[in-house]
Amino acid sequence: MKIRANGIEIEVEDSAQTDASFASKPVVLLIMGLGMQLVAWPPQMVKALEDAGYRVVRFDNRDVGLSTHFDFLGRPKMLWSMIKFRLGLVPQAPYTLSDMCADTLGVLDALKIAKAHVVGVSMGGMIAQRVAIAAPSRTLSLTSIMSTSGARGLPQAKPEIMRALLSRPSDSSREAVLKHSVGLFKAIGSSAYPTPEAEMRTRVAASLERSFHPVGTLRQMLAIVADITRAAQLARITSPTLVIHGKADPLVPYPCGEDTAKRIPGAKLIGIDGMGHDLPPEPVRQILQALLPHFQAAASR
Repeated sequence: MKIRANGIEIEVEDSAQTDASFASKPVVLLIMGLGMQLVAWPPQMVKALEDAGYRVVRFDNRDVGLSTHFDFLGRPKMLWSMIKFRLGLVPQAPYTLSDMCADTLGVLDALKIAKAHVVGVSMGGMIAQRVAIAAPSRTLSLTSIMSTSGARGLPQAKPEIMRALLSRPSDSSREAVLKHSVGLFKAIGSSAYPTPEAEMRTRVAASLERSFHPVGTLRQMLAIVADITRAAQLARITSPTLVIHGKADPLVPYPCGEDTAKRIPGAKLIGIDGMGHDLPPEPVRQILQALLPHFQAAASR
């Protein structure tokens, strides 16, 4: 369903849409990562949270999926922006992660949800951190998965991974786009838990059918690069915090998760062996094993 939040349209899926009994249950707000749509959350994870008694709210971030696209802001000059970043300068972003945090809080407002357990992956973890900084009274707990504080000096993705992330399909045909996307997901995925290629192609094809908007991903990427103050602000977070990170993450290396946990008072860090920058079934099982007790402890506090 479409809702109006922070002055834009945001596509939302809410457990309470299909079953009114969820309306009174505690809320888990899931925030997806760079260029990814709400359908990227594994169905097994959503169902497990619902079976545990939680109302699950997912949404498309601005500029991807079925939410408002910001094409009027133009196509970012990513090469020049990355050069500036490497030189210690801050590139100008068309919008910020703080704007995306405001979108997130707007989703809660539109659904009349006072508080939620806030869970984000990758860029979504950065937005979740921003929510916990900006609105501690609305953050029952924070979970940052495969994300980073954004502090300078942390290990970066290997050059071949960044080239894969910034590359384009060979042409605009559906097959070329599908092949390119599958190749990227294989490059950043979990080495110990590889997704069968046929399954990945099916999943990626369904996502492309729903929406394909690569220029929005570039604008989101620039918002990440320009968010240079978050690391110093993480010490303000008072919500119970869980940091989960794959020890084999080739895109956001494990030390980034360690750094995030060190910066947030009382945060607990869980590393998952063999997990890369994706959500295969076995890592999801381990994530859920940590998430549910985390939510319960936060609620009892």
